[in-house]
Amino acid sequence: MPTDTTTVRREVAELTLLYEISEILDRSVDLRDELGPVLKVIAKRTGMLRGTIALLNRTKDEIVICAAHGLSAKQLERGRYHIGEGVVGTVMQTGRAVVIPRISEEPLFLNRTNARKGLARKDISYICVPIKMETSVIGTLSADRIFEENISLEEDLRLMSIIASLIARAARLRQRTQEEHDRLLRENTRLQEELRKKFHPANMIGRSKAMQRVFDMIFQVAKSDATVLITGESGVGKELVAQSIHYNSARAPKPFVRVNCAALPENIIESELFGHEKGAFTGAVRERKGRFELAHHGTIFLDEIGDLSPQMQIRLLRVLQEREFERVGGSDTIQVNVRVIAATNRNLEQLMATEAFRQDLFYRLNVFPINVPPLRERRTDILELANFFVEKYSHDNGKYVRRISTPAIDMMMSYHWPGNVRELENCVERAVLLTNDDVLHGHHLPPTLQTSEASNTIIKGTLEETLERVEREMIVEALKDTRGNKARAARQLGISERLMGLRVRKYKIDPKRYKT
Repeated sequence: MPTDTTTVRREVAELTLLYEISEILDRSVDLRDELGPVLKVIAKRTGMLRGTIALLNRTKDEIVICAAHGLSAKQLERGRYHIGEGVVGTVMQTGRAVVIPRISEEPLFLNRTNARKGLARKDISYICVPIKMETSVIGTLSADRIFEENISLEEDLRLMSIIASLIARAARLRQRTQEEHDRLLRENTRLQEELRKKFHPANMIGRSKAMQRVFDMIFQVAKSDATVLITGESGVGKELVAQSIHYNSARAPKPFVRVNCAALPENIIESELFGHEKGAFTGAVRERKGRFELAHHGTIFLDEIGDLSPQMQIRLLRVLQEREFERVGGSDTIQVNVRVIAATNRNLEQLMATEAFRQDLFYRLNVFPINVPPLRERRTDILELANFFVEKYSHDNGKYVRRISTPAIDMMMSYHWPGNVRELENCVERAVLLTNDDVLHGHHLPPTLQTSEASNTIIKGTLEETLERVEREMIVEALKDTRGNKARAARQLGISERLMGLRVRKYKIDPKRYKT
């Protein structure tokens, strides 16, 4: 019975020790930080006098004691071995444990640390086990204790081997975690470099002097944290300019958060920008971070800033001035480090004149203004942009369009492009989808771009004949609208009844046809 009780106690003690070691190994990212505490708890729970963990330095091809219990700093420094040297080197080389009942009887034991000098060497037992990661030995775990006849070193060997396995498992998990971290870091670096190249002004399309001035301004402001206000008509590429500023700044690795102020309803935009606390309003079932918090250390792009309500303008002004705010329904002040880039297609000066936009907010936003010119003012960029979109949508749709025909180019160059670059892109995408050969022709473009030659709708006849045809059509339409009433038709056209009568007779129009 006592023997069974002793066995149970030993097993409980071992399980407690292994649990404590597992807890220690799981609490730090750097395994080396926890090797010392592991040896300390082994010494506390067992009869270990001294213990060491040695790891292989593959760069120097040397085994170095990196953690120890019961050794001074000077003794620890002496713990260096070559593979195959002494007990530690042999275990590292063979991958097999070594048990020495009496170190005084083992010539392989070097006592390199000189830690047993003051003790009777014959009374020391020594165990050294390999720490294996799959098939490779990465280190050793060793311990020595007072030799006793009734102590089973086999039990100690088994326990030490289990502990070595726990250390190896922790090392393997950290290696995988580190490899995944390194992979993600490489991927993130690659993506950041791609974004930086993509949005580098030199890679943005536009050779016109107007766009070159924009690119120069992007270069000037990108390296700073200045607030930027980008103005220009809808579709000119204001967001592209904002992205170029962000990805060429020191904030490039951090978030670029977009907010379209015109697309969000008044009752939602405050929560979107600043977040809300749980229970702040109906439907707020949990705490939610706003766009400003998500953009911390990065850039927030406020598009269509001219559509913000006066109340939201006040809150935004405080963020620009103090870099702090409170969530909806919250009282805690949140501080953020965010660069603000705003954009609008509206005339903010006119809005200020009608008090629809705050002057103080305008001056906070207008630190570094950039105006993006409309496409009609940089016609030299049209063909280059069109060729870029042809290549892009040909690739996306599995087509091979070699060129744009001359009539199609003429149509693009003569059009006024009220929708700017966005309209050009949409037109080219449509044309690529319609073409059945390797050329984009004029008839593939939308009707708004069609010329009379391309659409075969050339007006024939002299100017006088054309004017008479238009005049007759207008009179007929007016008589249709008034059900053949010449007096009312004359008033509708802004002419006298006498002149209406003359024109009806001239063009042989019968008003009675339109009375029904």
